[in-house]
Parts: sequence; structure tokens; C-alpha cells
Amino acid sequence: MERAYIEDVGKHIGEEIEIRGWVYNKRSSGRVRFLLVRDGTGIIQATTYSKGKDNPLFREFDRLTQESSVIIRGRIKEEKRAPGGYEMELAEISPVQISENYPITPKEHGVGFLMSNRHLWLRSSRQHAILRIRHEIIRSIRDFFDNEKKFTLIDAPILTPAACEGTTTLFDTDYFGEKAYLSQSGQLYMEAAAMAFGKVYCFGPTFRAEKSKTRRHLMEFWMVEPEIAYFKLDDDIALAEELVEFIVKRVVEKRGEELLKLERNVEILKKIERPFVKMSYDEAIETLKKEGFHIKWGDEIGGDEETVLASKFESPMVLHRFPAAQKAFYMEPDPERPELSLSFDLLAPEGYGEIIGGSERISNYDLLLERIKENKLPGEAFKWYLDLRKYGSVPHSGFGMGIERTIAWIAGIKHVRETIPFPRLLYKIYP
Repeated sequence: MERAYIEDVGKHIGEEIEIRGWVYNKRSSGRVRFLLVRDGTGIIQATTYSKGKDNPLFREFDRLTQESSVIIRGRIKEEKRAPGGYEMELAEISPVQISENYPITPKEHGVGFLMSNRHLWLRSSRQHAILRIRHEIIRSIRDFFDNEKKFTLIDAPILTPAACEGTTTLFDTDYFGEKAYLSQSGQLYMEAAAMAFGKVYCFGPTFRAEKSKTRRHLMEFWMVEPEIAYFKLDDDIALAEELVEFIVKRVVEKRGEELLKLERNVEILKKIERPFVKMSYDEAIETLKKEGFHIKWGDEIGGDEETVLASKFESPMVLHRFPAAQKAFYMEPDPERPELSLSFDLLAPEGYGEIIGGSERISNYDLLLERIKENKLPGEAFKWYLDLRKYGSVPHSGFGMGIERTIAWIAGIKHVRETIPFPRLLYKIYP
């Protein structure tokens, strides 16, 4: 008998097949037994009917408990009332292992309990939907850069000798007698790669020891970071807009079923189209004052302020030209107003805040050296970075997109902890 995955049972109507999976649920109705089995690709209803109580299939059915592993065999037929539209007429049940006292039951559980049992919570239908959307977003990002834009993937190191965006949020470790850090960003290395390949990106985990417990923060998260030679700020913003539109359209097209499971308003996502609204930092401060915020020029725009600004629009919005004093040392100053940086944040609507941050980078050797000294960064650790400004320096730009925040927005998830398989939160590293 041929083994098949549940996602493919539509190809086997009228055939007898074998499915290997786990018990999702079961119920009885008189002389009929209904068994719901999942295998990671979907859920199928398997049924058996008998007039007598001594049916061997009934005895095996009664032994099964939630999340028991099981192999079932039988004939596939169409059944519109069943999950997925197909049903198996059970011929054989072969338990592999009977699960005892599975802790996550159909009743409601607290977040703390579910996070402590994350290794099992992943089996739920909600988590399946979220993580399939995550998979689609990651696949769409790779398709965008690999196939649409012909970028070269360059892997950045995880262990680095210096900070990218300040030393206060670094995880440090001993590197054979020297201090090393877990990477906050692959950006500096992508700048080196962009001078070699023209347009590149890295995609991997990043780490920030930021003592924040907000719904938007993780200690370990994934980020995609493109870097492009001969790109100015406006080019950078346009690329970010195009990427976001591409991702949203792909998820709506490919993951409608999962969005429906999460009760996400897909009509809102269908309206996401370029160009997005642009607002300068100066304009944002004035807008926030009118909204009643006690804020002045030079203050940082926080999460609450971002929510108010972005809530005015159905699509994402772009804030640009932040004060240079707020931003990282490597950002190019605005030639018309040096107190500003050629930087931008892309804010998701519906209160999800910043999902992309980017800038034009300093391309002048003397100015970059001055900024490194001003920020009291270790000059020796940045010698290689300064070399990029000595040998064929050009204007260049890039950005970083946080994957988990992007997933939270597109999937309509309140907290980023559900958007990654095993979240790392402040003081929480189990399992």
C-alpha cells in the first residue's frame, strides 16, 4: 500500500493508501467513529462504521489518545464536510506509541504555560498557520532578491570583534582570550561585499541584549539585510517599498487558508501598494504635537508615536531624515542639513511599528574616522571597515528588515513571541 501525505490525498481518490501521523482529535457518534489525524502537511478525517461493539478497529480506536503516533490505512473519498474535503474509510489502525497525559488540551491555557511547553505548542493549528506564513515570507524574500533582483547572498559572521550599533545591547563571549560579540547586524560585512559584488544581501539570526519586554522585542531574531553600491537614500527607500509589496502579495496569494485560520482581515492586505506615504522627521514631530504629544525636535519617536503616525494610513509609511545624533555612526549626513542623517524607517500600519530601518552610508574616509572617534569605538577593530573608504569608495545604501515583526503584521499576531519557533525573551530561554 502506497504511503501518502495528507496534502496529496486528492490525487488518490478511490485508492487505498497509508498515512503516518499523530492523533489530532477523535469522537464517536453511535456506531461511527471519527478519527482526526495530522501529519504536518494537513489534517484528515478517518471513519469507521460497525453494527457490533467487537469491531477490532473500534478497540484500536478506543486505545488512542491525543497526540498518539499512529499509522492508518484505508480508501480515500471526497467528503466536502470533512477537513480538507477528503475522508479516509478506515481499514486498519496501527498505533506506534500511545501518548499519556498530553499537557496541552483543547481547554484554554495561559501564555506562560504555553511558552514553557513551546516544543509541544508548535503542534497546534494556530502555530502551524503562523509558521507556514513565516516560511512563505522567508521564501518570498529569497525569491525577491535571488530571482527578481539578481542579488548575491553573502553570509555574514555571527561572532564579531566590534559593535555595529553601540555596545549597550551586545551579548559578549570569550573568543580564545579575546572578547567577541554575537552579531547585532551583518550590515558592515555586507558593505564590504557590496564593494565586491555590487548588490548583495545576508539573511540570518541577530542578537540584541536589549532589556525590553514589549510585544515587539526579542533577544534573538532574524533579519534580511541588502546592501547596494551606487545607491542613494531614495533608491534604498524604493527597494524597501518594492520588497514589502512583493511579500504581502505573495502571502495573500499562497497562504489565504492560513490567514483565514488566524482570522486576519485579508482585504486590508490586498490594499498594500506602492508608493507608500513619505513623512520627514520634521513633519512627524509637528504632526505628533497636533495629536497632543509632548515632544520636541531631537526627541526619539517611540512605539506609541509610531502607532499614531502609521494609523492614519492603510499602507505602510516611510519616516525619513532623522537627527544624526539619534542614529548609528555610519549614516551619511544630509548635505543640505548636516544635523540630519540620510536615514529612514518603514512603519507597518495597524500599530505594528517599524519593520525596516535603513540609510545611506558614509562613503568619506575622514568623516567616518571622525564618527568612529566621536562614538569612542575601538579604532583597531574598524580598520578593515575604514579600508572600504580608501580603495574605490562609492555612495552606497542598505537596510535591515526584521522578519518577526513583519510576520506579526502580515499575520495579525499581537506579540512577536508567536512568530518564531523558539523565542528568546528577556530572562526566558527555555525550552
